[in-house]
Parts: sequence; structure tokens; C-alpha cells
Amino acid sequence: MRVLVMDDDVRLVDLLQQGLRAAGFAVDSASDSLDGIAMAASDNYDVIIVDVMMPRLNGYKVCAHLRSVGDNTPILMLTAKDGEYDEAEGLETGADDYLTKPFSFVVLNARLRALIRRARPERQIVQHFGDLEIDTGARRCRRAGQDIALTPREFDVLAFLAVTPDIAISKAAILDQVWDSTYEGGANIVEVNVSALRRKIDRPFRRASIETVPGGAYRLRSDGA
Repeated sequence: MRVLVMDDDVRLVDLLQQGLRAAGFAVDSASDSLDGIAMAASDNYDVIIVDVMMPRLNGYKVCAHLRSVGDNTPILMLTAKDGEYDEAEGLETGADDYLTKPFSFVVLNARLRALIRRARPERQIVQHFGDLEIDTGARRCRRAGQDIALTPREFDVLAFLAVTPDIAISKAAILDQVWDSTYEGGANIVEVNVSALRRKIDRPFRRASIETVPGGAYRLRSDGA
């Protein structure tokens, strides 16, 4: 899941990036509102976080602009202003939710995921691959009726493979989808997560549902075998 953070508070952005990445989000950020608008137009984000007090255009104007050009990406407005009229203005100009500072990362994470679920209900489905069950709405994985604990990254890799079962997905494509643009490591991080998935969802059940494809790719078997 990809999130764009528009905030000129460098310290807060660093904290947001750490917390959101730990929760499984791929994070991009912009400290200038016009840069943020350009990024929103050039990439596909699942949700956008906008601070009210931004250079050049404030958060209200950012929301209004994005909506005026047909961008329906869910927007959460993050601000220190907690007045009811401030909240009403944010919602009326296009924000979908409003969270005041200081905030809890648990609440922020829950609200972002709720916004994404409401915006993309088609993702709220339970997919079955043999006895492997992937619930993308609840972010839960089960096999043979047993819950399997996955890290956020592991789940995102598995969910991405599940979008096109039986189709080979390159490591580069997985890296681009699951990790954000600031990640500077190599594609071996994909191998690490795929190996972890196999240890959890395949080997204990004597399955081989994630296959390695020559050329540096993986595919999830639709039969889950």
C-alpha cells in the first residue's frame, strides 16, 4: 500500500515514515504542497496524508485542487488545529478524515486502512488458492484452517502475487509495488520475504504454492499445490 505524506515538518515526516513503513506502507513524502500535488498526479497512491499548514498552498487548498482535477484518492488531513470549524473546512474541501496532533500511530494506521478499504471495496475479498486463504480486507492469511502470522511486508508480497495467480511477477515489479521509492537496497529483500513466506505458508503444510520462475520472478499457483 502506497501513501504520500505532504508535510514540511521534517522531524514529523521522519517519524511518520518510520511508523508507516513498520506497519507495511510504502511511503513517499513532499515538504512543499506544489511538489506534493505533482507527485500525486504522477503516481498511484492508496491514500494521501496532508498537513494543514503547508508552504505555498495550505492543506485545504491542496484538497480542493486534487478534487477539482478528479483525483479521488482518500485524503487524511493531519493538523494541530482541533477546532470544529477547522475540521469542517477540511472535510468540506475534500478531505475524507481529520486527525489532530499529537496522534497515536495505532489510530493513524487504523484510519488509513479504513480509508483504503472504503475507497477500494473490490480489495475486500477473500481469495482461495487450494487450502490457502488470503483475506486482503482483514490482512489475514490462513492455510488448512490455521491462521498464519505474517509481517506486513510478507503479507503485501503475498497479496501482490495473488493479484495475478499463475503469472510470473519479476522481483523488480514486487520491489516497486511493496517498497517505496526511497528504498536503497537490492532486490534480495524480495528473496528474503519470499523465503519467509515459504517457511510459513508452504513447508509446514508440504506445499509449494510459490514458485520460482527463471529470470528472477515468482508466481503463486492458483491451485495452491
